[in-house]
Amino acid sequence: MPLLMAVAAPLPALAAFPDKPIRLVVPFAPGGGTDLIARAMGVTMGEDLGQPVLVDNKPGGGTIIGTDLVAKSAPDGYTLVMATMAHAVNPSLHKKLPFDTDKAFSPVMLVGRSPNVLVVKPDSPIKTVQDLIAAAKARPGKLNYASQGPGTSAHLAGELFKKLAKVDITHVPYRGAGPAITDLLGGQVDAMFATAAAVAPHLESGKLRAVAVTTAQRSQAPALSKVPTIAEGGVPNYVADSWYGLFAPGGTPPAVIARLNAAAKKAVQTEAFRKRAEQEGLAVGGGTPEEFGRYVKGESERWSKVIKEANITVD
Repeated sequence: MPLLMAVAAPLPALAAFPDKPIRLVVPFAPGGGTDLIARAMGVTMGEDLGQPVLVDNKPGGGTIIGTDLVAKSAPDGYTLVMATMAHAVNPSLHKKLPFDTDKAFSPVMLVGRSPNVLVVKPDSPIKTVQDLIAAAKARPGKLNYASQGPGTSAHLAGELFKKLAKVDITHVPYRGAGPAITDLLGGQVDAMFATAAAVAPHLESGKLRAVAVTTAQRSQAPALSKVPTIAEGGVPNYVADSWYGLFAPGGTPPAVIARLNAAAKKAVQTEAFRKRAEQEGLAVGGGTPEEFGRYVKGESERWSKVIKEANITVD
């Protein structure tokens, strides 16, 4: 009996997690693609965990402000971050970060991957990739494109486009996709390499028009299935995926990570989440924390080369 009791002793602690709400930090302003995906995940994960998963928007610093908050949080599973490609590229973009990316976070799960979409207003004369290239070459530095912040997928997608298409287009960073899209709708900026999730409602309503997608193949999303890739539009070898993934603070117990991973897997397979994912062109993720960690390492290495070759800096 004493031996059995000793073995069983740790189980109540694991069974008790979570016993209070979980904070899901979104390092962008409300209304963008990351925010929308996080809120959908929060609802579905909360149902499995038996505790609400509350989204907390902490924009700024190219995701560093919100990410740093999580890095410095207790490693107990009650604070998570919905990370994006910026998580993998910030170490290459910034001379110094307030945390060690490799040590400050524990991967939980890849939520999904999606294209960015080159979008313009419906009345824009830019209808194709070649139109954008021609306009940019006719007026070097005069055209501009918005992003949800320095080092984000929209920013790097634009910089990669500039490099491969050999054009000069000015980058205009915002504190989140929401404000960037607002100015695009208002005509303050010319274009945006936005996440599919962020612009899906505006494409459906006709307030924005999709010119091209940034992935190697066309999107399977109904609203984007007929939209050509940038490579098809005349920029060979152009590929820029966007992704979302969950991280906890470094040192979070493996049992807690496993519980969060299980809840996240169930969440992305729910009908409600998959329906939203389909509408927004998101290829649903999953897998183990270890697989997500390896994926992020590969992304970091790939974009590090692009950043160095394009001499991209944000400091």
